[in-house]
Order: sequence, then C-alpha cells, then structure tokens
Amino acid sequence: MSYIQRMNDALDYIESNLDGEIDYTKVANIACCSFNYFQRVFMLIVDISLSEYIRRRRMTLAAFELQTSTIKIIDLAIKYGYDSPDSFSRAFKKIHGVTPTGVRNNGVSVKAYLRITFNISIKGDVEMNYRVEEKEAFRIVGIKRSYKGPDDDESVVPVFWNELYANGMYDRISSLQTGKPKGVHGFIHVKTEVDVEYTIGCISDKEPLLGMESYIIPKSTWAIFEVTGPVSMVMAEAWKRIFCEWLPQSDYKYAEMIDIECFLHDGDKRSSNFKYEIWIPVIKK
Repeated sequence: MSYIQRMNDALDYIESNLDGEIDYTKVANIACCSFNYFQRVFMLIVDISLSEYIRRRRMTLAAFELQTSTIKIIDLAIKYGYDSPDSFSRAFKKIHGVTPTGVRNNGVSVKAYLRITFNISIKGDVEMNYRVEEKEAFRIVGIKRSYKGPDDDESVVPVFWNELYANGMYDRISSLQTGKPKGVHGFIHVKTEVDVEYTIGCISDKEPLLGMESYIIPKSTWAIFEVTGPVSMVMAEAWKRIFCEWLPQSDYKYAEMIDIECFLHDGDKRSSNFKYEIWIPVIKK
C-alpha cells in the first residue's frame, strides 16, 4: 500500500468518526507512522493543524444538521464532542460567525469546509541535493524557547534570532562552538501537533553560560539537504518538499527526533545566494 493511500485511509477513519470519538492511536496505526508524524505531515500539506481541520469539519456538519433537522443544540454539542451547549456555541460562532440558534433563521449564511484528500504530485522536476551521514552523539549548548504552532505568528522564530543578535547572545553562543558542523544553528523538537521547542545553539563541549542550557543528541543517521535562498522565503517550502516528496520515495523513514536548521556560514540570511542545510534524523526502512 502506498504512502499516500495510507494517509488517505487514516483521513477516511477520521472523517467517519467526526460525530464520535477519534482514536488517535488507530489513526497512527492506519497511517503506519506515529500520530505526531501524521499531524506534522498533515500541517505541512494543508497549512492548518489537524485539530483545526477536525474542528472545521465538525462545525460544517453541525451547521448542516441545524439547517436540515430539528435536533436540539445540546444533543448536537454532545454529538460533536463538546461538554456543554455554551462551549459548542462559542466554537460554532468562531467558525461561522453566527450562533447555532441563529443558523435556524432563514437566509443565514454559514461556511462549509469540505473534506480533503491527499493527492501529492511528486514530479521530481526540481532537484533536491542531499547526502546521508552517520554522526556520533553530540552536545548542544544554547538558548531554548517553546512556542505554539501554528497558533503563534510565523515570525516567532525570526524574532527569536533577531533578539539574540541584538542582545549579544548570538556572539556568546558562537564563542562556545567546539564541534562540527560549525556555526550557530536552529535545533527543532516538534513535541506534539502544537508544542514546539526551538533552540538556537552550537555544538560544544564547553559549559553553558548563564541563561543557556545543554542537551545531548544521540548517535544518528542524518539526511542532509542543501538549501539556497532567503531563509524567510524558501525554508518552509524546503521542509514541505522533504516531508511530502523525498521521504515518501526514499529508502528511509523519519526518526522523529531533533531536526536541525544548519547555518554553516555567516552571511545575510535574506540573500538569494545564502546557503544552509536542513538535517533530519532517519532510519533505514
């Protein structure tokens, strides 16, 4: 069974249980991957979180039932997983801009979010330069921030970098580097669909300075992708291609560990010639 088919089968299961309880362990089993990985790929493809997609689909079905049946709002709330009519009404209004009661008035417009289907076109018309390397365990020293994705503004990471440039912490981190790859990098830990930790740090055997922390990345195999262009413009597309094009066709599966935005060279990250790398941990299939 193909990668895309498994993803669609998992989505079929979600769709068939919108009016009940969704077993996320079963979603992962159908997709043959962890649920965290499924959520991450979903968000890369669709540009909204899986939880937001489920919320929109449930509110779409709820609006249809309000328009075509005499079901009580309290029963509808329970059907779509809400503890009370009030919480259901708030969620409903956030999506449709009108309360559930208001939908029963003639001529009231509501929004319809249609069911999606994964249909990734893998053309291979744009080359992806990559290599695979094994690397012994190494130690990271840097400053970590947690944020909520995708709820936080997409500028949260660039703002973090700019803050460290401005307050001198970037230079202090850079002064600690002792290992390879050299440079100050971004280390990403996607913990859940919305919980992400981002560390700006370097590979170092030195003790962290005040305000910094350290942790060990275990011995791993890495798929390393070369990227050229303004970070703010091409980074997101590079991530999408890695997860939606390269991984499905490769002989590797994602190891679900720390990812690295590897900045080997100083320079203007806004330049069309700026070169950097994306490292993802992989396991041979």
